[in-house]
Amino acid sequence: MESRVLSRAGAFSSLAHLRKPPREASAGASFVTVKPVGSLADGGNLIWGRQLRPELCSPALKKEAVLLRPCLAAASSPAEGGDSAGEKVAPAGFFDKNPALVTGFFFFTWYFLNVIFNILNKKIYNYFPYPYFVSVIHLFVGVVYCLASWTVGLPKRAPIDSNQLKLLIPVAVCHALGHVTSNVSFAAVAVSFTHTIKALEPFFNAAASQFILGQSIPITLWLSLAPVVLGVSMASLTELSFNWVGFISAMISNISFTYRSIYSKKAMTDMDSTNVYAYISIIALIVCLPPALIVEGPTLLKHGFSDAIAKVGLVKFVSDLFWVGMFYHLYNQVATNTLERVAPLTHAVGNVLKRVFVIGFSIIVFGNKISTQTGIGTAIAIAGVALYSLIKARMEEEKRQAKAA
Repeated sequence: MESRVLSRAGAFSSLAHLRKPPREASAGASFVTVKPVGSLADGGNLIWGRQLRPELCSPALKKEAVLLRPCLAAASSPAEGGDSAGEKVAPAGFFDKNPALVTGFFFFTWYFLNVIFNILNKKIYNYFPYPYFVSVIHLFVGVVYCLASWTVGLPKRAPIDSNQLKLLIPVAVCHALGHVTSNVSFAAVAVSFTHTIKALEPFFNAAASQFILGQSIPITLWLSLAPVVLGVSMASLTELSFNWVGFISAMISNISFTYRSIYSKKAMTDMDSTNVYAYISIIALIVCLPPALIVEGPTLLKHGFSDAIAKVGLVKFVSDLFWVGMFYHLYNQVATNTLERVAPLTHAVGNVLKRVFVIGFSIIVFGNKISTQTGIGTAIAIAGVALYSLIKARMEEEKRQAKAA
């Protein structure tokens, strides 16, 4: 969920219109007129700072757009001087022919990186329970990765002015607060329980839209959220790892990410999502550093680092911190790139399935014992989130089609 704010950042760039070919007559070939492709909102996408060809992302555009290619006249032949007679259209590559396979690979990578991050993150907290410092490491490794990527030009760094910076700062502050409180919850309770609580995020989003933004939320959406609230309540009452620090931190995380979504709507830029996420990570790192030094700094210097090194060794300690930061950054970036390739409905289903994967794998890996009521409550909450996501995605699609008409 943390990357959702970024999934729309690329939608405001425009594809350049294809130019019409010169009207100079050719003895053996003529050219058909090319229909302009449109904008990214119509199906173009950005990935790692580059625009994807719309025909890879939108079947509708694939039907509408006419490829620029020579049309051989019936009487044309090489002997008659037709300069296009010997030309051949380049065959489509394997990935061009199988866009669904590419999208499936993105989903698999997103889930895989997310599961590995959550497992490694919790293992670190088992011997190094300092979530503020670990949160800083997550962001620090990501920032170093972004700076290295900019250095080699993958992607090329997008310039940022003071106005864009002012728009991104509130988003980054909410991102930082949500990230830190999520990690405080991960350190305090079972991973599966934190993700169950975070399933309430759609409820907070709906409440914020209704009471803060003044948007009317249909009764069907509110009704679909009832199972989410019921399921989380059932899971919380009998959760074996329950404590108030973990519960309240997860709730604060939900509220933070809700406000992040609100501010992100005001901070839409024409910058690609990879660059937006890089700038947000840099600002969030600056925001997270002072609290980490104040809250955990003295304890870390006194015995925190030495205790961790004594338990697992210096090499493993440093490598764990590096890889958890790398997996955190990569899963967020791949999630952004994945969600840019799919329709809102697929996006909604993907987010729900991701949470199911994380909860399931965390229970298996850590052997967390859960009560029957907790299991039923978690299942009800996830089902409620799925229902809410499907209804909302269909409503957004209907609005988009209405505007297009």
